[in-house]
Amino acid sequence: MLLKVHTFDGQMLITLLTDFGLSDVYVGVMKATIAQINSQIQTIDLTHQVPPQDIATARFHLMNAYPYFPRGTVHLVVVDPGVGSQRRSIAVQLRSGFVVAPDNGLISGILSEAITAIELSNPQYWRSPTPSTTFHGRDIFAPIAAHLASGVPLQELGTEIELSSIVQLPIPDVIETEAGLLGVIQAIDHFGNLITNIPGERVRGLNWRIRVNEAVFPGKTTYADAATQEIIGLIGSHSWVEIAMNRGNAQNYLKLAVGDTIGISF
Repeated sequence: MLLKVHTFDGQMLITLLTDFGLSDVYVGVMKATIAQINSQIQTIDLTHQVPPQDIATARFHLMNAYPYFPRGTVHLVVVDPGVGSQRRSIAVQLRSGFVVAPDNGLISGILSEAITAIELSNPQYWRSPTPSTTFHGRDIFAPIAAHLASGVPLQELGTEIELSSIVQLPIPDVIETEAGLLGVIQAIDHFGNLITNIPGERVRGLNWRIRVNEAVFPGKTTYADAATQEIIGLIGSHSWVEIAMNRGNAQNYLKLAVGDTIGISF
């Protein structure tokens, strides 16, 4: 069963999430492509500051933004280091909307919400039947998102594919040890907060500490519980455990990167 496109304040809604930055015209050109198809579509920028080619961070942002949007929203996600290669272009119907993206792991965080997936093989809905090999965001993904938001049925956009065939970006499981938990850094935000893959519910209400190599930092409830430039563990607004520095940058201080291991002890 296809979802009906939801209207947001009387307009159709597309979110945009890319690694294009804001110093070039790429984002504006994608919005212009959408407007050429349907000027009534409203767009919301989630972020265009994903580090270049950082699929893991984009996956994290999409996963955490998705629950806040009304039913029928189309999420347009373009972080595409494989543009022009044989990687698939896909559109996926979710329980509460749609996502249009390259099939490279970007939708891993919301794949449990997927109902139906289509490989975008029908050039009738592209900007051009001969798209650029370097800008599928303009020539394939933005037009497809605009057509979806305008009510074109998902099945008209291409060929149905098995949900199990969609590329997944594996995130290590949280490991229980005698000392507590082992997790990894899954994303780093603008403030330098190091966001782990450990759900906040695993530590909520307990006396816990973050372990980074040989250093140990206390788990706190708020930034205000810490001294200026003290490193602490927190449950972030995204409901994951994160490592933060009060009025400072934890990443710069600890020199950790996405994928690095951290521990929690109780």
